[in-house]
Amino acid sequence: MGQANLALQVIPKVNTDDVYNIVDQAIAVIQASGVKYEVGPMETVMEGELDELIEIAKQAQQKVLDAGASEVITNIKIHYRPEGVTMDEKTHQYRA
Repeated sequence: MGQANLALQVIPKVNTDDVYNIVDQAIAVIQASGVKYEVGPMETVMEGELDELIEIAKQAQQKVLDAGASEVITNIKIHYRPEGVTMDEKTHQYRA
C-alpha cells in the first residue's frame, strides 16, 4: 500500500479554557508515532501508510478523551494514491 496523507482535526468539548493543552495531547500522540507530520493552525497532517495513520488518529482521539474532554469531534481528510503521495509534492513550491 502506498503512502497517504491524513489530515486530523480534533475538537474537544471541555469545561475549561484550556482547550489548546488538550489538543496538544493529541499532537503528542502523533509526535510519538514517528511518522512525518506538520502541525497547522487548524489541523495536523501526517504522512505514512494509511492503516498506520488511521490507527494514530484513533489513538489521538482517545488521548483527548483521556485528557478530560467529555466528547470530541474528529475530522479526517485522506489523500491516497496506490503509488504514494507526499506532503512535499503538494507544498514544496510554497517553501523558502
